[in-house]
Amino acid sequence: MSTPTKTLDIKILDRDLRVACPEEERGALLDSAAYLDKKMREIRDSGKIANVERIAIMAALNIAHELLSTKVGRGFDLADLKRRISAMESAVDQTLAEQDDLF
Repeated sequence: MSTPTKTLDIKILDRDLRVACPEEERGALLDSAAYLDKKMREIRDSGKIANVERIAIMAALNIAHELLSTKVGRGFDLADLKRRISAMESAVDQTLAEQDDLF
């Protein structure tokens, strides 16, 4: 029997969002939203990036890096992971720069 899903209002980088969430995962989702909000604010407040989409992408990359770094020693090559993340950041930077030129 599946757990009923309810909606949950969260705020990330001053934007209100409503997401579906099973009641038993409510606390974990609120913690996740708070963590993401904190990371996005750190990036925004550094003054290097102003575009919300880019802030979100960089936060996602940083969080993915943190997650995968905790798995080092379980078959992950940290140096390879860092190279791949660096390549992804470069690709994101290039794509966003091309989009900025369009506008």
